[in-house]
Amino acid sequence: MAGITILDVARAAGVSTSTVSNLLNGRTGRMLPETRERVESTIRELGYRPNRAARQLRTGKPQVIGLVVPSVGNPYWGALARHLEAAALTEGYHVLLCNSERDPDRERQYVDELVSDGIRGIVLCSSLPSLEHVAGPLEDGLRLVAFDRTAQADDPSSLVNVSVDNSIGGELMGDHLVGLGHRRVAFVSGAIRSVNRTERFQGFLRALERAGIARPDVVTWPGSSADSTFGDVEAAELGRVAATELLAGPNPPSAIFAVNDMTAIGVCRAVRDAGFEVGPDISVAGFDDIVLAELYSPRLTTVRQPMKEMATAAFQALHDPGDGDRLPGATSLLFRPELVVRDSTAPPPG
Repeated sequence: MAGITILDVARAAGVSTSTVSNLLNGRTGRMLPETRERVESTIRELGYRPNRAARQLRTGKPQVIGLVVPSVGNPYWGALARHLEAAALTEGYHVLLCNSERDPDRERQYVDELVSDGIRGIVLCSSLPSLEHVAGPLEDGLRLVAFDRTAQADDPSSLVNVSVDNSIGGELMGDHLVGLGHRRVAFVSGAIRSVNRTERFQGFLRALERAGIARPDVVTWPGSSADSTFGDVEAAELGRVAATELLAGPNPPSAIFAVNDMTAIGVCRAVRDAGFEVGPDISVAGFDDIVLAELYSPRLTTVRQPMKEMATAAFQALHDPGDGDRLPGATSLLFRPELVVRDSTAPPPG
């Protein structure tokens, strides 16, 4: 029904408009259960929808938050969107989703458009070392959470970063592969220029170096055209192309660690196409533990990110920033990764 107001709801429910407002804004601690049930029932019967713009003017808080991801074509980002929305809905917030393809210009364009629509809180999934391209909105009071990124030296003090500890995650996988007996290992990624990929790779190298495998002996595949050819949607194809080249070389690796699970799935395809068996012949591992990792055959060894907890922390950083309790400088909320060993890794043959 069009034109229903908060006054209409109050009259129909036999309560005051302040009672309806308290319910809509989550202030129900002193409200009788029967009153709350009556108001909620009336809202449903009348089809009342609160005016979020008006509520934002009253509270000074955004009732909609923005989420800018590289691409939901990668299930990792789809999982983030789902968990972030679930956290937001518990507080009456909604999420607007944008896909940036990791293009800084597009990220800035989306941020500007979201801010112009009155949105004052955004989760930006950009792992670039510098966020200079969104410095203007931050200076103007935008609440920004950088997801999958740790704090950098030149970050503005208002910035909150939420990430798994990628360095430890890479180290866990390096220790696992070395523990299986692998000495000829490869790391497959696009260009290693983002904060998360750099930290993941450095942790992996640290574990290998402890085992006596020097940096020059670690095979890496960034690919000469990785910057322009492969985006998040093409991660599996990147893995296929990379592994095809590595396995065709004179001294192919016995284990391949891919920068994420979608890339690892592409690596598995190339291993099979080359006539090898994933696991017994060539070990393959990923990172993220997306839903496909458990369903894929063979089941994928990976590093799990606690996505639900990370998404909830990102929302809470926007919803309740707690500026008065924060130390100077940008903040990093780091979560512990977990090694998940499945069927795609095994000791090297022979």
